[in-house]
Amino acid sequence: MHPIPPVLPAGAMGAGDQPEFALRAGFLLRPWRGTDADAEALADSCRDPGIRHWNRPEELTPATAREKIARWGRRWRAEEAAVWAIAPPSGERPVGLVGLADVDLAGGSAEFVYWLLPEGRGHGVMAAAVTRVSRWALDELGLHRLRITHSVGNEASCRVALQAGFPLEGTLRSALLHADGWHDEHLHARIHGDP
Repeated sequence: MHPIPPVLPAGAMGAGDQPEFALRAGFLLRPWRGTDADAEALADSCRDPGIRHWNRPEELTPATAREKIARWGRRWRAEEAAVWAIAPPSGERPVGLVGLADVDLAGGSAEFVYWLLPEGRGHGVMAAAVTRVSRWALDELGLHRLRITHSVGNEASCRVALQAGFPLEGTLRSALLHADGWHDEHLHARIHGDP
């Protein structure tokens, strides 16, 4: 019996620079930077009630946000994650984050993470960002399966997943502890070759 070969070899992602992508209406996906604007936006995300309600962010200061941004750069090179800032056309300060966590090149999979600050909401940018990163991950990088999980109560995340071509596969019961208790989670996925 022959061993199963890896879907992607080591070096397929982290050997090169993290790409940038233009989105509609002038928005840009780019790697996070250690600038004041990026560090402050990341620290602000940890204080935003909407983000705190659906995520489990750690408390960050601009200084610790810079450290986290530096870790994301190391995680890209280690092929563990790919995290982008969503930058608006009006300036450098990011309005959101989209990324792939739990990257498994050998197994061909990853899981999406995303959030938007209030100034980024209502533009349809997150569905566009998830769609663009999906195309890169599946068609350009060569992963096989991407997943999105979110609380069943998070209707905005569910809309993003569906608009980005991630059909609902099922419900994970009592899967994630939030500040108000255990939440069931929807599981959405997209695989290579999906329309």
